[in-house]
Amino acid sequence: MRSYLDGAHQIISYATLSTGTATSTQVHPREVFQAAILSGSVALIVAHNHPSGSLNPSEEDRKITKHLVSAGHLLGIPVLDHLILSDAEFFSFTEAGQLE
Repeated sequence: MRSYLDGAHQIISYATLSTGTATSTQVHPREVFQAAILSGSVALIVAHNHPSGSLNPSEEDRKITKHLVSAGHLLGIPVLDHLILSDAEFFSFTEAGQLE
């Protein structure tokens, strides 16, 4: 899921990008930022779940976060956070100091 934010970082739109399998899904910056540009967003937050309940970011989670942050810098639409969700808790790349 992605949330698109206005200048006050209030949600102006959100969307589900992909429904994956039990162990993976594909994400591309093009699709993530397409709606951000069309909605006039100035920032975004991305999130996904880990059905296993583990909040540890996978190597693929770290890789896509890095790609999204780089694309956001290029487009002038910063990624403020990437959240990993479970039923009861969440992991924040920003809070962990891992938003690259």
